[in-house]
Amino acid sequence: MRTIHELTAAFAKGEASPVGVAEDYLARIGALDDRLGAYLTVTRDDALAAARAAEARYRAKAPLGPLDGAPVALKDVFCTRGVRTTCGSRILERYVPPYDATLVERLKAAGAVILGKTNMDEFAMGSSTEHSAFQLTRNPWDLARVPGGSSGGSAAAVAGGLAAGAFGTDTGGSVRQPAAFCGVVGLKPTYGRISRYGLVAFASSLDHVAPFALDITDTALLLAATAGHDPLDATSVDAPVPDYVAALASGVKGLRVGVPDEYFGAGLDPEIDRAVRAAIDVLRDLGAAIERVSLPTTEYGVATYYVVAPAEASSNLARYDGVKYGLRVPGGKDLIDMVSRTRAAGFGPEVKRRVMLGTYALSAGYYDAYYGQAQKVRTLVRRDFEKAFARVDVLAAPTTPSVAFKHGEKSDPLAMYMNDVYTIPASMTGLPAISVPCGFNGSGLPIGLQLIGRPLDEATLLRVAHAYEQATPWRQRRPELS
Repeated sequence: MRTIHELTAAFAKGEASPVGVAEDYLARIGALDDRLGAYLTVTRDDALAAARAAEARYRAKAPLGPLDGAPVALKDVFCTRGVRTTCGSRILERYVPPYDATLVERLKAAGAVILGKTNMDEFAMGSSTEHSAFQLTRNPWDLARVPGGSSGGSAAAVAGGLAAGAFGTDTGGSVRQPAAFCGVVGLKPTYGRISRYGLVAFASSLDHVAPFALDITDTALLLAATAGHDPLDATSVDAPVPDYVAALASGVKGLRVGVPDEYFGAGLDPEIDRAVRAAIDVLRDLGAAIERVSLPTTEYGVATYYVVAPAEASSNLARYDGVKYGLRVPGGKDLIDMVSRTRAAGFGPEVKRRVMLGTYALSAGYYDAYYGQAQKVRTLVRRDFEKAFARVDVLAAPTTPSVAFKHGEKSDPLAMYMNDVYTIPASMTGLPAISVPCGFNGSGLPIGLQLIGRPLDEATLLRVAHAYEQATPWRQRRPELS
């Protein structure tokens, strides 16, 4: 498996061709994806057409995009003109958008070759990709285990060599957690750094567009190609986009790294504890100053998130009524009966559970007690981070409390929700955060180090992650799929 920057360098030197590489990836998808289940839709013809166009640019010495010829995949939650966008749900099984999401437009403008759309938990609600309406996705390191979720298809595609890079969404950890489970890099940028226009919404104040990659350099390339203000997205941040790749070489000497006490408590797998602490020691050896910090409201994060996110989901998913687009179940005696039949057949159990929770939290008499109170706690979580970042530049912690678990192992929703205990706080506050491979447990399963940064300071986050990556061997290990 070659990284995006290795591929584009080889294209420029004439050592490889975009068409040949695209064909290789498509062949690998055809050979392996029946077992891995990463893709819902493979866009073979479109991918080859984009690869031919990239190859022509290289041959003509024409201006090149930063991702020219690079094969990437998209979580099936981004609108793609002329290509179905299902969100992993029966209710959108036949939906074909008439336009591209801004993310898709920017990837095409950068020269990327889009291989297809990847599997996901339905409407991004899940932590294992077991809640897709269509298929299971398996972890390339152990096919009996989950790849994480909700962006599990994208993570598995990158880890398994079925894409050189990919995009997902991170609402409560849905890129960082699968990145940790699959042994790849997953970056959640600052809220609003990458446009959400054309992203099918789960929870609008929490959804982040986020890349997966094999290493930090590729992560910086993917972010640089897609970040920036978008007038079509009212939540898009109008701020300069730095040269993320140029910032990577700065190292960590002189930076202050905070280690939050609350992220190393009960429920953390001892092997993960040891691996993450060893990673922090590497940062110390590289010249960073390490100090303990406290984020006291961490313990309220999961409870707060599971009021706010379902409430926003309840509002966003109200549009799927069988009237305007998507599934319509016939036979209803009136409008209410038709809508009820459509949603009963079109939504899966986890989506129904969260919609009901959210509707309850927003209902008369309960709004102030639940949703209003949750938003106040969310503010307290943000203030905890502000206090910590007055003392340190970056926070270092585990990404997940456990390694990838087996399919069907966490049937209890509460046990599943606790997978995101360390990723939810950064999502609720909109802070940039990244998961970087930092070792393996005794069974050979990947472990992720999470780094959290100040708002819009992805450059420092990537700089620290790159220094750690270059000082350790973990990026060189890949799962063996034949």
